[in-house]
Amino acid sequence: MTLELGGRGNGTAIVWAGRALTHADLDDAIEQWPHLPVHDASALDLPEALICVFAAARRGSAVRVEDPAARPERPANIDPDAFLLVATSGSTGRPKPLERTAASWVDSFPEFTEITDIRPTDSVLITGPLHATMYLFAAVHALWLGACVTDDPAAATVVHAVPAVLRDVVGRMPNVRVAIAAGAGLDSAAVQSISAGETRLVDYYGSAELSLVAARVMGEHSSLRLLRDVEARIEDGYLFVRSPYSALGSTGWFGVGDLAELRGRDLLVHGRGDAAINVGGTTVIAEDAENILTALDGVRAAAAIGSPHAILGETVCAVVELDGTRDLDRIRADARAIMAKEALPRKWTVVEQLPRTASGKIARKALL
Repeated sequence: MTLELGGRGNGTAIVWAGRALTHADLDDAIEQWPHLPVHDASALDLPEALICVFAAARRGSAVRVEDPAARPERPANIDPDAFLLVATSGSTGRPKPLERTAASWVDSFPEFTEITDIRPTDSVLITGPLHATMYLFAAVHALWLGACVTDDPAAATVVHAVPAVLRDVVGRMPNVRVAIAAGAGLDSAAVQSISAGETRLVDYYGSAELSLVAARVMGEHSSLRLLRDVEARIEDGYLFVRSPYSALGSTGWFGVGDLAELRGRDLLVHGRGDAAINVGGTTVIAEDAENILTALDGVRAAAAIGSPHAILGETVCAVVELDGTRDLDRIRADARAIMAKEALPRKWTVVEQLPRTASGKIARKALL
């Protein structure tokens, strides 16, 4: 399966910053794009970046889609099979360069379409930069399907976002039909607020190295389910995945670095192993603590990190963004009422804004 545009004619393909391109406009622009051995879409505005990506695919060339402000150190020799030259998000350290073939994404598009129910008639809202692979995947999939890519929440019917963004943006989408969360686990507050209407809420798990691994439709499945052609196993509590959608060099059994449980084809992901906090011999998963904290009234976002302790080894510290509706003392009291004592933060720090990567994930290294 090759990467080509799914739309034709005068249907709208991209609406961005007040500019509209039809599918015919997009196809013409792709044909006219300069022929280069390696393309670079990193610093381009979204319409030109997507034209560049599809032009590279059409000509069998490679294309860089990297953060211009934090480019990864990339080997001089590019794999001859490489199409996308991208990078990890850097949420747990320096971005790592990756190379992937067009097929490693395109072959997953039919199943992703089936899971999400995105249609050619949809307008798909992109809420982050294309150098974050979840947003590049979303935009490329939309154009492959023949849907429209947009930055206008009022006109969009589908949205891709990290959970921290999703709750806010869905409230500004009067025509929302499908909401897709990735990049971090969905907290209960986001699930309740979005699922209250008719919106189809999809949660998927993956990584820049592996692409899609597992997904679920809220209200239909209680757990993430592995994609049909994806295999997984658990070793010493850690998740290993073998997938046809992997980046070059990440084939075979790839260690994701996440703690997880596997029950048949159902996957329960606890979070990064390097974000686990050992409190007196009890392992507290940072993401689990964060989900509880974020669901508290008055908390906009939260991060849980470990702090050294002479007796317990570590204790949990909370760094929180508040929404101004409640003071910290009341929030701490709510946390004491529902959290296990090992997971309960011993120290609380209020910040105006948590440090985040370009994709919207919490940048943990910046908090340590």
